[in-house]
Amino acid sequence: MSDRETSETASAVPQTLSRQLAAAGQTHVLASWDRLDAAGRARLLGQLSLIDWRQFSELQRLAAQTTAVLPPTIELTRAVTPPCLRLGAAENSIPPAVARARGEQALSTGAVGAILVAGGQGTRLGCTGPKGLYRVGPVSQASLFELLFGKLRAVRRRFGRDVPLAIMTSSATDAETRDFLREHPCLGLSPECVHVFRQHDLPAIDAASGRLLLDAPDHVAMAPDGHGGMLTALAETGGLDWFGRHGVEQIVSFQVDNPLAMPLDREFLGYHLLTAAEFSTQVVRKREPAERVGVVVENDGRHIVVEYSDLPGPLAAERLPDGRLRFHAGSIAVHAFTKSFLDRAAATADSLPLHLAHKSVAFLDDAGRLVTPRQPNAIKFERFIFDLMPLAARVCVVEIEPEQGFAPLKNPAGSASDAPEHVRAALVNHARRLLAQAGVSVAEGIDVELDAAGILDETDIHRVLSSGSRIEKPLVVGCDRQSPS
Repeated sequence: MSDRETSETASAVPQTLSRQLAAAGQTHVLASWDRLDAAGRARLLGQLSLIDWRQFSELQRLAAQTTAVLPPTIELTRAVTPPCLRLGAAENSIPPAVARARGEQALSTGAVGAILVAGGQGTRLGCTGPKGLYRVGPVSQASLFELLFGKLRAVRRRFGRDVPLAIMTSSATDAETRDFLREHPCLGLSPECVHVFRQHDLPAIDAASGRLLLDAPDHVAMAPDGHGGMLTALAETGGLDWFGRHGVEQIVSFQVDNPLAMPLDREFLGYHLLTAAEFSTQVVRKREPAERVGVVVENDGRHIVVEYSDLPGPLAAERLPDGRLRFHAGSIAVHAFTKSFLDRAAATADSLPLHLAHKSVAFLDDAGRLVTPRQPNAIKFERFIFDLMPLAARVCVVEIEPEQGFAPLKNPAGSASDAPEHVRAALVNHARRLLAQAGVSVAEGIDVELDAAGILDETDIHRVLSSGSRIEKPLVVGCDRQSPS
């Protein structure tokens, strides 16, 4: 675009934004301005106005490095897996029963709130809209939202107090999520105890030129700023103050794609509180080097999470004398924080570093044609909430068994792992285990499911099914008395 064309085009753009684009060398995003209708111009201006142009030069500088934020390898060679408490283990320094009692106390006084990370779409699963709407209940066909919200309803029923829930959406899921919650009034939660907030987007940058990419004449290629975006977005929307007004002192966070997640587990909360941790996290035992989970490591008294893609192969494969992987504490994105810690972190600029990912991003070429590259051509940016871990004065790591609380839904049907059929099987197996503990048998090959809103443990099962019962047909075991056959 010539200087004259740029001047004439930009004359219809707010002067401040025009100057920002020129200073950043990004006036090419206005190349189609004269051909856009009013709605298209409004969409483009709306996007451009949300970009932090003061931050943009830093994004360009980072993109030019094409290197993600990594823990230095030399430090990893000295790092270890931190000591972990194990859920239900009698050998823990804190007895499980003591931890459960402390967690129950926190829930019964309303001191615990929750953040659900729900910005993802169901595209990889072959559906449109928020991933939270994906139906995965093996018998009920309940959605991820229904299963996870049900856990909070079950806690409220047991302890008589709401768990205030903040739901983080993205630009891609916000409108549909809000519509869904209006049409199905907060899925049974108290509306005053639900706060919906949207994370920010960050622009994708061409790796070769440092320029913004357009994927449509009126649209800049953008991406959500990662689960770490919850901190800034929650603070900016008044969410931290909202939690405070509800009397919340501890906040748990969990992801929408894990229907087995148990962030409100009483024992986990008890360990978090009794160790006086500012940041607690759940992990599962990583058994093979190739498993795609990050690991919690400790180095010089500081805890960090290293993404699986950032852990050098030889270190990932190294084993201890007892056969365990040296780095075996697999992070599953279930955390607990003191609210005061999040308040402090939110008040600190750039408390979470940017991570870079080299990705293939569709873009318009100079002739206005949409190009879908086969090789990575752009840099995307995101923040990770676990990067707060080194800032915490004390960290508590709690190991759980995967069948207790980890069944991520990430891949389409037919994939080797993390697919809908695997998640449904995990939900059925979880139900079978709890039913067996309650003395209820299930016929071979029969699918069963626990009503998330009604069943916390065997005590709730005994309320609806007597010990010695046998289930002979598919059943959702819930609160109301029901016949197993």
